[in-house]
Amino acid sequence: MVRKMPKGVYECIDCGHREVMESNDALLEKACPKCGGDMVIVGFEITPVVEEEPAKDLIEKLSNFYSLGKTESRGDVTAFEVLEIRESNFEKVLKELESIGYWGALKKKEGKVVLYIFPAQEIKKENPFIGIGLFIATVLSTLFAGYWLSSSYIVFLDEYNLPGIRNIYLNALAFSISVLAILGTHEMSHKIAATFHGVKSTFPYFIPFPNILGTLGAVIRVKYPIPTRNAAIDLGSSGPIAGFIVAIPVLLIGLRLSPALPTSAIAQVGGGIAFGESLIMIFLEKYIFKIPEDYVIYLHPVAIAGWVGILVTFLNLVPAAQLDGGHIARAFLGEKLHSILTFGLGLAMIGLSVLWAGWLIEGFIILLMGRIGNPGALDEVSPISPKRIVLALVVLVIFILSATPVPISVVQ
Repeated sequence: MVRKMPKGVYECIDCGHREVMESNDALLEKACPKCGGDMVIVGFEITPVVEEEPAKDLIEKLSNFYSLGKTESRGDVTAFEVLEIRESNFEKVLKELESIGYWGALKKKEGKVVLYIFPAQEIKKENPFIGIGLFIATVLSTLFAGYWLSSSYIVFLDEYNLPGIRNIYLNALAFSISVLAILGTHEMSHKIAATFHGVKSTFPYFIPFPNILGTLGAVIRVKYPIPTRNAAIDLGSSGPIAGFIVAIPVLLIGLRLSPALPTSAIAQVGGGIAFGESLIMIFLEKYIFKIPEDYVIYLHPVAIAGWVGILVTFLNLVPAAQLDGGHIARAFLGEKLHSILTFGLGLAMIGLSVLWAGWLIEGFIILLMGRIGNPGALDEVSPISPKRIVLALVVLVIFILSATPVPISVVQ
């Protein structure tokens, strides 16, 4: 493609010197390189500027996968109109493109399928010692939190002369292992799903924090765009499902170690913290352990770890922004609809703060994340597979079972 860009031909009004300059202004004051006089425009020079055509090896590679039509280049991005899709596996296309230094995105624009090609970005290596250091710090912080929870648990056992595990260090260790197992399984499942789809990501980063749990959770950094909507659903659902599966046996063991007393007896003790109940927790208490409705359970530290796992699953599956549930919802919704949903859920969370103050923070976080948006998968043209639709429904059931409207309340 060739375009012509005009340059001005200027003449000095004092010495008559002529020169072609990168300007179209009628007068250039004191611009003469010889005498320093003013220069006036006397004509134009048209210089042909040739835009770089897409590389030949790129065109040959793309021709194996698509029938291409009109081409348009802007900077480093080249857009190809796709007339026919010959290769339905977009992850295979991406792998081939990356081998010659490119990434791609398949989108719909004005009723047409458009393939955008742009240079692949360099993936920087992570310092492994950061993750190791954070993990060690989180082990220590969760042990400390477990120690504090265990001390309260043992005081309760002694207060009512109840049987139970009174080894404070064993309880603290069990709590730490339980929390780390749930969070680690959640994030490693994301890592495995990402690797399966060729998405480069880090190992989990645990976040130590001096609170009742000793941590703010764990995260992985995805360093490569999500290739397809199927991959987005896999990445979004893998962590919550795996974490939920680990949290259930942890919760079962913890509830088995948790003493239960009549409400009237607990009321004599005074105030305290009450952990909210999800549907899955209500089911376990009522049908597995058959605890009467007029009884109150004092949760063992391991039960608290299981409860945290259920709550984390619920919070991550909120279908907003870049949360796990947000990636799943974004796979089914367009960018605009998902942005509206995120904004609505953020406001809803703020409204729910009348039930629990923590929802106010959650709501503002969602609104803040929503401003960044969720770009979705690179390929938003290929259909979602029936298996992923079933997987999304399974995640919806888990979301409902783990929902905890009032996570924590204070008992007077």
